[in-house]
Amino acid sequence: MSGQRTTGDAGAESGGAAGGRERSSAVLCGGCRDNRLDSERLFGDGRFQHADGRARFVATRPRMPQHATDAEYPLALNTGRVRDQWHTMTRTGRAAKLAGHTPECFVDLHPQDALLAGVREGELARVRSAWGALVARVRHSGGIARGGVFVPIHWNGQTASDARVGALVNPVVDPISGEPEFKHTPVTVEPFPVDWHAFILTRRGADLDALTYWTRVQETECVRYEAAGRGRIRDRADWARQLVDEHDPRADWLEYEDASEGIYRAVLLSGDQLQAVVFISSRPDLPPRTWLAAQFGKTIDARTRAALLAGQPLGQRDDGPVVCSCFGVGAGTIKQAIIKRRLCSVQEVTACLKAGGNCGSCIPEIRKLLDSTGQRSTA
Repeated sequence: MSGQRTTGDAGAESGGAAGGRERSSAVLCGGCRDNRLDSERLFGDGRFQHADGRARFVATRPRMPQHATDAEYPLALNTGRVRDQWHTMTRTGRAAKLAGHTPECFVDLHPQDALLAGVREGELARVRSAWGALVARVRHSGGIARGGVFVPIHWNGQTASDARVGALVNPVVDPISGEPEFKHTPVTVEPFPVDWHAFILTRRGADLDALTYWTRVQETECVRYEAAGRGRIRDRADWARQLVDEHDPRADWLEYEDASEGIYRAVLLSGDQLQAVVFISSRPDLPPRTWLAAQFGKTIDARTRAALLAGQPLGQRDDGPVVCSCFGVGAGTIKQAIIKRRLCSVQEVTACLKAGGNCGSCIPEIRKLLDSTGQRSTA
């Protein structure tokens, strides 16, 4: 539907697919070219920019994508948003509850296509088109058909080292709306080998620009980084101190290292307050981050202090990824309740745990958990 000429920057919010520019300031929708907040709002009087003041439906002829997949680029890239984020995360990315649900950019593809590409779930992969490339974590959601790839739009240079999907999207735009062809770009997926993986939690933030791969995630009381790199870290202890910019000899560092396995873990304390955490491993299967991030801002007692290098309380299991952001309910808690209490519907899960009872965006994930445990009612 058309009420005015399209002169805007069609690719700005997805990282510049059509030559757009990333913006750090708020922009009013409606074509305010000078970005002045006191500009008159378009269509505020209910009239559109036609002689009779009415909008027009524009009839268009459907057409196939201009660029077809081929032997070099055998997969079709689709882009879009994820459940808890909106555009480039300038607002939603600041909310720890929302940012924590999908902390990294990912490439979702069918397991068979992943096998052919030589990539595995949980590892990093490069997604490449004729126009650009990015690096993302491999995921199999079960919802992607053979030949397709999905990468979300939200990450940019402020939140990740190399995850701007707009760099990949082909430059073809709709002749009426100017919308880029976000839903079909031929790509290939290939391994992105690294020698080590790490996560960093810190109160003050860190400069990771020199690293091969990094992603920044806002937590409630700290900033979290997922990182990976190539080459050997000669002195992990010194590297950790430089990373968090802490060389105070009075700082209380707790450390554990197993050089044969490429494992290093460090925790920085100031009195009874947690200041930073650095965990490194030669494999991507690092301990969960949720419990450690939750310790920032709390008083660290002796029992908690003893568990910090383990990454979770002794004797307790990881709750898994957060499913319900509204009430902070993890997949492990939901699965356990489904099995122990024989829950058979989303309504029963909500009554038991509150999950799914507020915004409702996690209901599809709750249904998947019910299906995976064989408890979902077909009635």
